Amino acid sequence: MAQLTRRQFIQASALASLAGIAGPAGAGDASGAGGAAHSSDTAANAAALAAASEPDVPLRWLEGAAPALSLGTTFTVPWPRGQQKQQQTFVLASAAGEHPMQSWPLAYWPDGSLKWTAHAMPAEPSLLVGGSLSVRPGKPASRPAAAIVVQEAQDAFTIDTGIIRCVLPRRGEQLIRSITRDGRSIAQACRLVALCDDQPDAGDGATRQQHFSSAIERTTIEQRGPLRTVAKIEGRHRSANRAWLPFTVRLYFYAGAESIRIMHTFVFDGDENKDFLRGIGLRFEVPMRDAPHDRHVRFSGGDGGLWGEGVRGLTGLRRDPGAAFRQAQVAGLPVPPLGQMNKQVSERLQLIPAWGDYTLSQLSADGFQIRKRTKPGHGWINAAWGRRAAGCGYVGGASGGVVFGLRDFWQRHPTQLDIRSAHTEKAEVTMWMWSPDAQAMDLRFYHDGMGMETHEQELEGLEITYEDYEKGFGTPVGVARSSEITLWALAATPQREQMVRMAAAVQTPPQLVVSPARYLATGVFGPMWDLPDRSCPARAELENELDKRFDFYRNEVEQRHWYGFWDYGDVMHTYDADRHTWRYDVGGYAWDNSELSPDLWLWYSFLRTGRADIFRLAEAMARHTSEVDTYHLGRFAGLGSRHNVQHWGCSAKQLRISQALYRRYYYYLTADERIGDIMRELLDADASLAAVDPLRKRAGALQGPYTARASFGTDWSSLAGTWLVEWERTGDKRWRDMLLAGMRDIAAMPQGFFSANAMGYDRSSGHLHNTQGGKVTASHLNVAFGAPEIFAELIAMLDQPRFEQAWLRYCALYNANPAEQQRELGGPHGGTNALRVGHSRLTAYAAWRRNDAELARRAWQEFFSGRTPALRCTTIKGPDVLVPVSEVPWMTTNDTAQWGLAAIQNLALAGAQLPTKS
Repeated sequence: MAQLTRRQFIQASALASLAGIAGPAGAGDASGAGGAAHSSDTAANAAALAAASEPDVPLRWLEGAAPALSLGTTFTVPWPRGQQKQQQTFVLASAAGEHPMQSWPLAYWPDGSLKWTAHAMPAEPSLLVGGSLSVRPGKPASRPAAAIVVQEAQDAFTIDTGIIRCVLPRRGEQLIRSITRDGRSIAQACRLVALCDDQPDAGDGATRQQHFSSAIERTTIEQRGPLRTVAKIEGRHRSANRAWLPFTVRLYFYAGAESIRIMHTFVFDGDENKDFLRGIGLRFEVPMRDAPHDRHVRFSGGDGGLWGEGVRGLTGLRRDPGAAFRQAQVAGLPVPPLGQMNKQVSERLQLIPAWGDYTLSQLSADGFQIRKRTKPGHGWINAAWGRRAAGCGYVGGASGGVVFGLRDFWQRHPTQLDIRSAHTEKAEVTMWMWSPDAQAMDLRFYHDGMGMETHEQELEGLEITYEDYEKGFGTPVGVARSSEITLWALAATPQREQMVRMAAAVQTPPQLVVSPARYLATGVFGPMWDLPDRSCPARAELENELDKRFDFYRNEVEQRHWYGFWDYGDVMHTYDADRHTWRYDVGGYAWDNSELSPDLWLWYSFLRTGRADIFRLAEAMARHTSEVDTYHLGRFAGLGSRHNVQHWGCSAKQLRISQALYRRYYYYLTADERIGDIMRELLDADASLAAVDPLRKRAGALQGPYTARASFGTDWSSLAGTWLVEWERTGDKRWRDMLLAGMRDIAAMPQGFFSANAMGYDRSSGHLHNTQGGKVTASHLNVAFGAPEIFAELIAMLDQPRFEQAWLRYCALYNANPAEQQRELGGPHGGTNALRVGHSRLTAYAAWRRNDAELARRAWQEFFSGRTPALRCTTIKGPDVLVPVSEVPWMTTNDTAQWGLAAIQNLALAGAQLPTKS
């Protein structure tokens, strides 16, 4: 069977006729450098790509099977360039026919055609059965069976899903004034609460504590649709004399749903030396109308388990009320009429204690406790224990109640669920994102400077602990955290199996995606990747090694317990083989904070495989790095912190960490509004770049009439990614023009990218200025933070041949031998070979664009020249370790991320020249 060149494989199958992206000059025969479609079944793979270009787009559930519950779902679809006009409407198709859905654009191609669309389907159980779902262009033949109704009043919005009705005040303390169902109040007075101590667990009785509640500054309907409506609430936590901890809360409503999804975000803006958060949570009230024996409390445990009891128990009594009564209470059903109860019990019901207060606390990743008491002033009774709770609870009765769930409950310990006063007419629920039973949140810097008082001493810190220290820079002011909550307003106590399904939906929200072939064929994430291929031993070996390296990190999250409120989602930087642990306490070797792009490695790995476990790890990283490792207000707003013992500890505050590129994948795959906010925040990040010069310690003060100093790979490409996203999302040509200004300026420099290691940057125009004359310089870090990936997309989207020529020259020469560098540049460029393997993908890209087979072979030589041993784990146990561990002593996240990106991209761009023996 004839092999297809890379251009034939992707572009002729999908893009050449539909997307209009220009192919590399000279491509067209299998003897060139273009990666062939070496699939284990080339014809099937090509057919899949061809099918992916069709306007009818099959959908699949990320975890494989359709979810057990229909909550309403938001998903996205990519489109080839030029295929769908901006005004195009879409329908959802199933085996039962076509169905209405809500659609909106997420991104546009340069020609104005749709690049990404988002879609919402209602909470309709019939859509979860009967086979596959797909999206196709068209107009729905019918109206939705149920539609959301939004009413506006001077003081509030009312949102009706057809099942529940919610009133959202425009001002005041309450996020939700009331939730009603069938005319009955199910929940009310939903608000935020926070507790703050003035010292961290002093234990001397002198700690003063303040209580705060939400104070709404603005409520808006961000999206108003028949099937999906989003309300956005902004404000601060307030006490009598202080307002702080700015918050954003989004409420998501779907037609036909009895649930509300809540995304809660807060930003820390206190004084870490004086403000120690004791707790932060969401609180609401639940009317309790049923008799105490018909009131129920539920908590989900782990592995599908459930703890459930009646507020006034009818089991285990000295006298038996009757089997029907016991069975009904255990099942959560209304008990039979009391006249049918054993009189020895019915006449003494008032003597059975009613338990009003319940707490489930998860203070570590490996242990939770449930306790209860009758009411304040009486002792707590230990009720149950377990390892990992699913973070879901219920309080209510036969006439209705609320199921409430907090995602990543045990992963983001310490967390807690409180139910209070369930024996009275009004129970109170508090979902603590930080448990008040835990130690207060202590965000102070972890050391006092240790003698690093001068600039020279600070540089010495880099030499010994790899820590970039600067007094006052290790501040948490401006970091954030978002949490996902789901509330169900139910007409009765849910069956036990039903609540287990609800807990599963909280922990793993159902997500629709399209096939990897569709993502590839549409070109929405550029040309730097391909589908997995095990058609020959050399390819199979690389594919297997890619899988092993991901599996290793997935397992390390569990083995090393990379969990906790501020930590979950990140991974560690470098291993300490002597202590058999990661260097969690060594300066700049601890938390990774996106260093050398593990985010990109994970997202490319998901795009090409569609694996749910890769998506979920990348999702957690996207949440973490965009919130915790990035500043959202204050002096460093828009910048991120380099790797450190604490996520915000390093004094290197840089765009390369905060950049939109790392978040862009998750945004386009999910349409998540919070990530959209974060990427838009970065449009002003160049102001912080000017205020906090990334080269201030090494290169002295900035010279010349420029706003800031920027390197092309650690600074400008980060800005370019942010502008690209905003241009895609809005079509605003201002951001395209900022891109074009920089692209043209770099191309015009005496040595192109070899003149762009420290440029002058003008933020008002986007222009870049040569500050080094004809001198040739290079830095190995310029390729490590997304520049190759962003530039490949810019080259495909914008017709700038001089920029492309300059970039291909850099790509071909960085790893070239000294003689070639001397011939082409007049001398060596001065960059190190520290990332030779990572730079091999630049060589492969130049080979692909130039159709140069010899250059492609050189790319593989470079890739294998720095080859680490195959990943094999060794088990260490006994007195050398606290608990047995499985380790790979040479492992670093830097090398893993760059090796993974190089393997993926070299296979896609130079696969035809992969040596048969590596």
